[in-house]
Amino acid sequence: MKGNVFIVGLGLIGGSIALSIKSAHPNARLIGFDTKLEEMKMAKALNVVDDYVTAFEEGAVQADFIVLATPVLITESIIQQLVTLSLKENVLITDTGSTKQSIMNKAELLKNKDISFIGGHPMAGSHKSGVAAAKVTLFENAFYLLTPSNERSKEKIGELKQWLTGTHATFFEVTPEEHDEMIAFVSHFPHVVAASLVHLVKNANDEFPLLKRLAAGGFRDITRIASSSPQMWADISIGNRSNLIKILDAWMENLLHVKQSLQQRQYAELYTFYEDAKVYRDQLPIHGSGAIPSFYDLFVDIPDYPGVVSTIMKYLANAEISITNIRILETREDVYGVLRISFQTELDRNKAYEVLKKETQHEIYIH
Repeated sequence: MKGNVFIVGLGLIGGSIALSIKSAHPNARLIGFDTKLEEMKMAKALNVVDDYVTAFEEGAVQADFIVLATPVLITESIIQQLVTLSLKENVLITDTGSTKQSIMNKAELLKNKDISFIGGHPMAGSHKSGVAAAKVTLFENAFYLLTPSNERSKEKIGELKQWLTGTHATFFEVTPEEHDEMIAFVSHFPHVVAASLVHLVKNANDEFPLLKRLAAGGFRDITRIASSSPQMWADISIGNRSNLIKILDAWMENLLHVKQSLQQRQYAELYTFYEDAKVYRDQLPIHGSGAIPSFYDLFVDIPDYPGVVSTIMKYLANAEISITNIRILETREDVYGVLRISFQTELDRNKAYEVLKKETQHEIYIH
């Protein structure tokens, strides 16, 4: 496809979408805009975009396709601004926000100008941020939810998918209401829970100074998402507050039942509580991307002797396998330590597993 593509917001998501468009549509011209001049310069230097503009209006009026890769509240403000501009007649606009109802409500303003807006939510991410972390493969096999705003927009779904074909994502069409309810369950509420668990331990830290050290293992793993951007999650929480409040009510009722079972020593009730959770959790898909970015970790039992970690890293480097993080969970004299190696994709992790199985005698496993 040909035309001017205007990417607003040159972070991880916007940059990765730009790269995917470049890979699939080499004849398209990509123009970037960001409030941070350095990010724009970096995006051009890395060939993520062909050029950038310092005035939003300049990029918008010449665009055939506009991608708003900005936080939800900023996206709503930008839509308000787009209404005042003389955009191209057949311009197609989409966004990447993780809540959809408020954005789609704001997009009704564009309908009056006969402009097609299709809400979008690519369900992929990374522990890194900024345009320097952008990857053409970020959305491969990830779910990409689309919420067309009206019949005219539905007719343009095919065009949007064509522009985004380089993402290699799996597209689904849902209503804004369905989107926000589902994502509240599997993404937004888990972030509330993770943050509340961290606060629970933080508030008890003065009484139990050893608590922070004890929380460095499994507790740290299950609360990883609490390290996400506070600004982003405050915005998301406000944007999806009605669904979050409903789920919080159901959650508190659920916890009240657990509390009562504990108070009354109801073993059978507690057993059923844990068993039902295990059965449903074990049915969840092992492969594929969900609403929360996956962590692809490999665990290696290592003996305590000099050079063991560097040897393992050498095997991975020779196989041209990139890692995103490495951490020694435990290592003591005469006791095997556990080396946790994190990867960007499941493919990288599986390849590393095969390499280390072949080259070493260490016990290697995947949780």
